[in-house]
Amino acid sequence: MSSEQVERRLTAILAADVAGYSRLMGADEEGTLSHLKALRKMLVDPKIAAHRGRIVKTTGDGVLVEFASVVDAARCAVEIQHGVAAQNADASQDNPIRFRVGIHVGDIIIDNNDIFGDGVNIAARLEGIAEPGGVCISDDAYRQIRGKVDIPFEDMGSQTLKNIAEPMRVWRMRMSGEAVSASPKSASFGPLQSRSIPDKPSIAVLPFQNMSGDTEQEYFADGIAEDVLTTLSKIHELMVIARNSSFVFKGQARDIREIGRILGARYVLEGSVRKVGNRVRLTAQLIDSLDGRHLWGDRYDGAVDDVFDLQDRITQEIVSALEVRLAFGEQVRVWRKRSGSPLVYECFSKGRSLYVNFDRHTHAQARAEFERALEINPVFTPALYMLGLTLTDQARFGWEKDRAATYEAAMDCARKALAVDPGCSEAYLVIGYVRTFQRRYEEAVAAGEKAITLSPSSAPAFHMAGMYHGYAGNFQEAALYEEQAQRLSPIELNVSMVDEARARFHLGDFTAARDTALRVLAEKPRWLTAQTILVAALWNFGSEDEARVIVRELLVRHPSFSVSRWARGLPYRRQEDLDTLLNPLRLAGLPE
Repeated sequence: MSSEQVERRLTAILAADVAGYSRLMGADEEGTLSHLKALRKMLVDPKIAAHRGRIVKTTGDGVLVEFASVVDAARCAVEIQHGVAAQNADASQDNPIRFRVGIHVGDIIIDNNDIFGDGVNIAARLEGIAEPGGVCISDDAYRQIRGKVDIPFEDMGSQTLKNIAEPMRVWRMRMSGEAVSASPKSASFGPLQSRSIPDKPSIAVLPFQNMSGDTEQEYFADGIAEDVLTTLSKIHELMVIARNSSFVFKGQARDIREIGRILGARYVLEGSVRKVGNRVRLTAQLIDSLDGRHLWGDRYDGAVDDVFDLQDRITQEIVSALEVRLAFGEQVRVWRKRSGSPLVYECFSKGRSLYVNFDRHTHAQARAEFERALEINPVFTPALYMLGLTLTDQARFGWEKDRAATYEAAMDCARKALAVDPGCSEAYLVIGYVRTFQRRYEEAVAAGEKAITLSPSSAPAFHMAGMYHGYAGNFQEAALYEEQAQRLSPIELNVSMVDEARARFHLGDFTAARDTALRVLAEKPRWLTAQTILVAALWNFGSEDEARVIVRELLVRHPSFSVSRWARGLPYRRQEDLDTLLNPLRLAGLPE
């Protein structure tokens, strides 16, 4: 084409194809073609016309459509997906047809009624990462439709799209059926869910492989990797991915480069542990996830009682390999000498796995395991930390009759940890947790800030400091801290999302509060706090009918729910902030 023939315009592009088309054709060629033609004639083409779209071209299983408005494109996509889902639900087909849709708004070139350019390519690539029955849109499209369509979105973060030069932020439309039912889904950790690499050195520590041939040694191997991770997280110049995200890959044979992309970590540490009798062998290697290049590797042999020194040697080698310079005072804090039996790991790890169930019975079991660990090593700070959290929970939920004494026991755990290690950030998290529920807000916030200073790559530190700020009424700080907690633990569904949703709600961003709560409920549909935030956000957003639907679901799952009883567990500093959350719940029909 000569320059005189080139016609350009800004437009919205929708690309769609049939998920698993080759498989469908292989199973039933005639039936698939007949069904696809019927869908096109009765549903897809009429919806495109109704929303003023122009079909540019079709392929065997796909269609490329141009819209003057990205709002029209989004509404058309949702109606098509709902229509196809309804037909599939009504039919008894073994191989239902499901579309994947991508939408982008950008510059295109027109030639003989066909369209070309990056705008078209991006829409096609977005379609490629959409789930069957789903819709993915670019950040450019999202900015233009946010607030104009009543469709919830989920942020997929920065994605690397095939043959597109720069990573792009992508949003996933959540279909209304998902929003109402909030049915659980397993997390997807596919290679396309990549995250940007931060400027400062970032590292993920994978669970060490247990080479002992004894499954009982899994706790020991996990504990060694976690202790290396915890030590690294105290170094200011490093960004360390949280355990709950990096340990997702336990037992998986994934390419290190892929893991690095998923976690947003430049460097990945992997290793193995072999424990035989009183001897232990550790191997470790540090890999650059950008190209899979091995930067450093070594093997360490010693007695079991020397395992702490072996861990510190691994950490020192990593710091040296990454050319990280420790600030004044960090060497003493990071390379502290520890003593004690590694058998504490087994009790500690068992206790932590029980703790996360968050139930009265399992908390009592977890407490017993932490206390058992401390009988072996009374100054093992991770066990003191987790026991402090457990005691605080038992006090705040009324699982112990003497709340004041239980809070004081939790504070005693923090004091013991600080006596052993004045740089123990986890001790300050216990202090902040206790002080929040004792309504001593300045002390709680100060403790949270101190924890972040001591462990600037700790996801729990940012999450809990954010919670302390939120109850103190500092909602902007709360939202920012919870966002950072999620960056440090990028693929774990964690409580920081719930607290971010609450902070966004109080900041008046009801769309973000709604979308974040929906992300939580898609994985944990019984999470009461997420349900209440969703109800309040929907009500204030003007989606009153949807709010009432969630209320009905909430009462089915929690038939004894009471607004006033639930509110007693929320230690807000200001009554007006609490009322801002509770009033929409009452208006939506939740019982007082």
